[in-house]
Amino acid sequence: MTTFEPESIAGEAPPADSVAPRDSTAEAPTSVARLNGTIRDFVSRWNTVWVEGEITSWNVRAGAVFARLKDTQSDATISIRIWSSVRGRIPSDLGIGDHVVAAVKADYFVKAGDFSFTVSAMKHVGLGDQLERLEKLRADLRREGLFDPARKRPLPFLPHVIGLITGEKSDAEKDVHRNSELRWPQVRFRTEYAAVQGDRCVPETLAALAKLDADPDVDVIIIARGGGDPQTLLGFSDERLVRAVAAASTPIVSAIGHENDHPLLDDVADMRASTPTDAAKRVVPDVGEQRALIAQLRSRATTRLSQRIAHDIAQLDQLRSRPVLRSPEPIIEQRAQEIFLLSARSRDALTRAIEGGGRRTAELRASLRALSPAATLARGYAIAQRADGTIVRDSADAPAGTAVTVTVERGSFRATSEGDLTAEAGGGDVDGRR
Repeated sequence: MTTFEPESIAGEAPPADSVAPRDSTAEAPTSVARLNGTIRDFVSRWNTVWVEGEITSWNVRAGAVFARLKDTQSDATISIRIWSSVRGRIPSDLGIGDHVVAAVKADYFVKAGDFSFTVSAMKHVGLGDQLERLEKLRADLRREGLFDPARKRPLPFLPHVIGLITGEKSDAEKDVHRNSELRWPQVRFRTEYAAVQGDRCVPETLAALAKLDADPDVDVIIIARGGGDPQTLLGFSDERLVRAVAAASTPIVSAIGHENDHPLLDDVADMRASTPTDAAKRVVPDVGEQRALIAQLRSRATTRLSQRIAHDIAQLDQLRSRPVLRSPEPIIEQRAQEIFLLSARSRDALTRAIEGGGRRTAELRASLRALSPAATLARGYAIAQRADGTIVRDSADAPAGTAVTVTVERGSFRATSEGDLTAEAGGGDVDGRR
């Protein structure tokens, strides 16, 4: 503990180092060194405490680590130091985004006025419990059908624009760009950067996914990250992210970590790539392979077309070699003779039919003339009809005074009946006979 010896001079303000902070006034202030020493003496009495949080920064300098630990539920942070003597006793894979528990003791540096905590022990938090929860979530999502192969969408053969979600200036971004451009130089990307570990990983990845999924020009989305320990990949097993990927309308490729890494995102994505490099190979076709395939198809089409033309030429030559086509005149002359004979027979048959029809018509005309009333009238007979059109067949039908119409061979005339002549002749017949 620092000891300050007061050296007060009568009538003057005491030296600042001699004034305790609790006794300071505007006229007798304490010194910065006295204040910092007092703070150090106070915090040095604190015991070591175990604290839980997430590593948000991790800087190694001269064998020591200067880092910050963030609260898991709020934005509160503390500064921590890990001396080289302690680094050998803690896990070597610790880094940004890790969820840890640390044994810390408060430390206050008088010279810089810097308050921090010195770490004496540190370990990962409940990784086994987290993995157990992930497996339970994996089983629940599988029962819901989110992993069903039938719901996975096929990737476009040649995407016009590829959406890429990855860390800024990351190796994963370089791998995807380099391998895609090697396979298809004209490929285009829309890249959205997001934290690939830590508490910002899920919200930033969700925002990037929503933006790219809403872009009508983006044909496929790749979510890529390099390898890491299971703790750093936990964000890609978050239920919110998994369900957002399942609900997306754009096909999504998961390219997280290496072959052995298996976050839940791999199961729900439309395609799982073992590495970012593998994702580029799966999404973009190889221009060299496509050119070779086109050349092969063109060769096959040329061969088939040549074979078809050769076959048709052979058939045509075979047809032309037949006698009927080599010398067609005899068959034409034969057919002409047949046509001439058939025409002559047709004319004879038609002539006979016309003559027979004429004779039959004459016979019918004669019969009709014989049966016609006009022939009877031509012989001097007449037809008498009353006014109502009734033909007079009996003299009684036309008593005296009856108006009748008399039709003869050439026309008709009106007459008036004078009664039955038979009665006037004494009851004889019309011709005078009884």
